[in-house]
Amino acid sequence: MLQQAFNGLVSGAFFALLALGLAVIFGMLGVVNLAHGAFYMLGAFGAFIALDSFGLNFWISLVLVPVLLGVGGIVLERLFIRRLTPLDPLYNLLFTFGLALILQDLVKREYGVNSQPYPRPSGLDGTVDLGLFTYPSYQVFVLGISVAVCLVVWFVLTRTRVGMIVRAATERPELTRALGIDVGRWVTPVFGFGVALAAFAGVLAAPMRAINPLMGANLIITVFAVVVIGGLGSVFGSVVSGFVIGVVSALGDLYVPALSQILVFILMAAVLLWRPTGLFGREEAFR
Repeated sequence: MLQQAFNGLVSGAFFALLALGLAVIFGMLGVVNLAHGAFYMLGAFGAFIALDSFGLNFWISLVLVPVLLGVGGIVLERLFIRRLTPLDPLYNLLFTFGLALILQDLVKREYGVNSQPYPRPSGLDGTVDLGLFTYPSYQVFVLGISVAVCLVVWFVLTRTRVGMIVRAATERPELTRALGIDVGRWVTPVFGFGVALAAFAGVLAAPMRAINPLMGANLIITVFAVVVIGGLGSVFGSVVSGFVIGVVSALGDLYVPALSQILVFILMAAVLLWRPTGLFGREEAFR
């Protein structure tokens, strides 16, 4: 049971990183980014292409690929998302959904639907003795670095001037503008940062998940459930619910395999019936 729970924490690390990016983007822009899973997929394929075509190892890709896709997210926000934001939210919803389909089909056209292999980085291909059981070193690394990234983002948002401005622009944009802060200037880098988080999760997933064009589409539905459970726009709630849902899903696979595929959505329905804004959501975000 403990080993399966640890499996859940590792899966929850990916949920947490992806949900964190979604929460930051929604909190700042009010945009439900349906292309988030596609950026996760591009992160994994970016690591594969960097190794296969340019000989760049995992450690270089872990830094380079999120930066490049983050810049791509900034360009995307400047050219398209910003123009659609003043309109009905449905426009950005449809745009990001269409973008996800386009990106998936472009990758599928180039690499097909078969999964691509990616080796584990040197130094992390062994196991670690955790006392009661041994566990693959790479999965332990994934869990550790995911927790570290989430803590750094939390610290920046809650303990720095940049985080104060971002939170103020998220919660009270009109008042923030009245204090002389250009809210629009902060929107673009925040969107790029959310995309970079998805790409970072994709690079981490490359050595342990099947790299194929549909890997993001299969995961993003669960991630949206995680965000809803945690509370739309709540960074802390998204991270906590990501790890919790990972453990719940893993234990569900062990004890109630017949319900394992829908257990997350049963939990989401129960949470929304009890608290429509999610566990850590604000009433303002719900409205």
